Amino acid sequence: MMYAIKHYENPHCEGEKEFHDDMKRFKYIKRLLKKYKVNGVLKERLLLNHIIILRNLFGNEACVTLLLFKTQSEHLAALKSFLLFLNMISSDELIEINLDTYVLEVLRKI
Repeated sequence: MMYAIKHYENPHCEGEKEFHDDMKRFKYIKRLLKKYKVNGVLKERLLLNHIIILRNLFGNEACVTLLLFKTQSEHLAALKSFLLFLNMISSDELIEINLDTYVLEVLRKI
């Protein structure tokens, strides 16, 4: 939590509640990735929106760090695919995590 607070950059933030509302986006991403893994339902545009907003609020490096920290290992392949698509990581980073080919295919069609 302290790492998130340190890197939070929202000049229009009006209080602690807004920070906590922004932190809930990590839970939403986690929930959407779980839904994809369990049901095969990928809401790629919603995931992209949440990730882009978090990148704008925390900066690229802190956003990636927080996403990796808060995401369960079985969802990392899909998350890595989104991060690569958004150029938040390079192709030589996180080499121990495989890419999700279905997610990449869907994202390339956007």
